[in-house]
Amino acid sequence: MTKTERIGTGADLPLLQRVDPNTNQGRGLAPAQRGQLPGANTTIPGMFPNMFPLATGQQFGALPVMPVQAMTQQATRHARRVYVGGLPPTANEQSVATFFSHVMAAIGGNTAGPGDAVVNVYINHEKKFAFVEMRSVEEASNAMALDGIIFEGAPVKVRRPSDYNPSLAATLGPSQPNPNLNLAAVGLTPGSAGGLEGPDRIFVGGLPYYFTETQIRELLETFGPLRGFDLVKDRETGNSKGYAFCVYQDLSVTDIACAALNGIKMGDKTLTVRRANQGANQPKPEQENVLLHAQQQIALQKLILQPGAVATKVVCLTQVVSPDELKDDDDYQDILEDMREECGKFGSLVNVVIPRPNLNGEPSPGVGKVFLEYADIDGSSKARSGLNGRKFGGNQVMAVFYPENKFAQGDYDG
Repeated sequence: MTKTERIGTGADLPLLQRVDPNTNQGRGLAPAQRGQLPGANTTIPGMFPNMFPLATGQQFGALPVMPVQAMTQQATRHARRVYVGGLPPTANEQSVATFFSHVMAAIGGNTAGPGDAVVNVYINHEKKFAFVEMRSVEEASNAMALDGIIFEGAPVKVRRPSDYNPSLAATLGPSQPNPNLNLAAVGLTPGSAGGLEGPDRIFVGGLPYYFTETQIRELLETFGPLRGFDLVKDRETGNSKGYAFCVYQDLSVTDIACAALNGIKMGDKTLTVRRANQGANQPKPEQENVLLHAQQQIALQKLILQPGAVATKVVCLTQVVSPDELKDDDDYQDILEDMREECGKFGSLVNVVIPRPNLNGEPSPGVGKVFLEYADIDGSSKARSGLNGRKFGGNQVMAVFYPENKFAQGDYDG
């Protein structure tokens, strides 16, 4: 049997404990204060102070005295331990104990008095999981609310261990987390593992702190509308903590988004994007074309996510027209007029540019994009907001601001 290291101030708790019937929590009794009855002999060296032959129901002062067969630590361990899966390689017993003790205190989950909630940690480094032992059954139940919490940059699973006995545990203390826990203090939402549920929940880490919620959503929505989104923020300052969770309405794009976004450079950081509970999966072969297009979209989207980026008078639309639609002169003029009419509703439209493919088959910069130049930023901002995400010919339009200097120079390959 592997010898595990005990850590935390509660590691040397007495083997046998009395049980308070009001809280179902153990109380270690100090021999000098509570280990003797009036007139009884002093405690015999080498024996536990609370192992004396008292009849059931006999009282000592204000504390009820339990029979000899009172619950031991071993008997309650299955209800005091939690399984923590998905640990990063850098995790060790001390870091796990310190983290969960701190988090339990932050959410108000400690019910066994002052001190650390964690008394013991065993880690299986090969399989990246740990068993975290709490001081009490109630604290272990409160820890179940921490499923999905970020530990050293990775979301971890918090589950009951395989030897957990629900019927027996129900006689030892609460089996559900306290509904009044302050989960917002650690970036979680009650009952929803980081704010969202399900196997298709995506973890987005490595976000620069200056990215706004709107910017992050727009980046993610490159692949389709979101069913849910949660940017985790500091409870006191309201600032981003640099990671978020999301779920797409169309679950089939989950792996495409993960593969396309993971590893992308954003400012001085690199994105980590994967399924929150499984890690990133590779896209299926039939998704390769979609993935390639998505990566091209991201390159364009980055224009509005750079530090200091500001709105311009020019809006660039993608996924609106295909090269084949632009070859015929009459079709091209119809598309041009349609764009002027529709996009002129947002403000004073100065110019519409739709690059066409070269007749000789050579690459032509900007083909497939539509550029809208407005008289002022108010018009371009309304257009970008109104057009981004709209459906056109079965495709979802993406609208971003485009640098005015590049547009003026006829550089449409940005």
